[in-house]
Amino acid sequence: MERLDRRVLASLYTPVQSAISEFAEQLAQESGALAVLFYGSNLRTGSLDGVLDYYVLLPGPQKERIWPRVSYREWEYGGQTLRAKIATMSLAKFAEAAEGKLLDTTIWARFVQPSALVWQRDDGAGSTVAAAVGGAAKTAARLAAALGPSRGPPDEYWRALFRATYQAEFRVEKAGREDSILSANAMHFDGLLPIALEAQGIASGQDGSTIAPRLDSTARDHVLRWWAKRRRAGKLLNVARLLKASTTFDGAARYAAWKIERHTGVSVELTPWRERHPVLAAPGVLMVVWREKRRRAG
Repeated sequence: MERLDRRVLASLYTPVQSAISEFAEQLAQESGALAVLFYGSNLRTGSLDGVLDYYVLLPGPQKERIWPRVSYREWEYGGQTLRAKIATMSLAKFAEAAEGKLLDTTIWARFVQPSALVWQRDDGAGSTVAAAVGGAAKTAARLAAALGPSRGPPDEYWRALFRATYQAEFRVEKAGREDSILSANAMHFDGLLPIALEAQGIASGQDGSTIAPRLDSTARDHVLRWWAKRRRAGKLLNVARLLKASTTFDGAARYAAWKIERHTGVSVELTPWRERHPVLAAPGVLMVVWREKRRRAG
């Protein structure tokens, strides 16, 4: 077993709270999933507050051309309301995207970061997920080596990677977001870059705290051409996903109401019409929030 394989498995099978794994099992049983991944800040902190982030991976080919399908669920557990944002797609498409075979950048950029395999149907499904997450690490490391300096600290390569993917994905992130990711997940990224490069036959000379990926000009140009296609397509893909989510985000109204109350303190009544038509209801909801905030300020 390669060093990257061992590292990925150790990371994926990080213990989580029983509430998180039981919620994952419920999602899996309802959807007929092969596996469920858990990720995000709650994985790092162990907190059940806020929104839990899951990827539910299904058997068979991907049915929807624009993926993943996003939904929001609430679940009562031990007297506490757990809230989850759930992305659903086929495991086959997930693996293909993680290996960098598609124009999509979101899967490998997301899953080079920490995640936990909190439910699997069987060992075969678990092995497929582990291979895909390892593929994400290799895809991300390859681009990081091409975008980063000829020699430098590993963090400089990861910073170059995340800055590039944020710009390509049309995401609104605060300046320095890449630093937050690296500092919050320092143990995860420590030593990952040379191991992920080694797993695909790319040597990286090390001198103390610096590395020098041995990408020749031909290989670097090939990676940069590969990236240029994805950079050009990234914004269009993410706009398409946003447009799709505006009509297919299951539980969107409930999710929005929770977010509004969390950030403004204003409780929004969830009428049947607002639940069925969250986009049409949005202007009226915003007016309610504005009026309530004015009333409180006065």
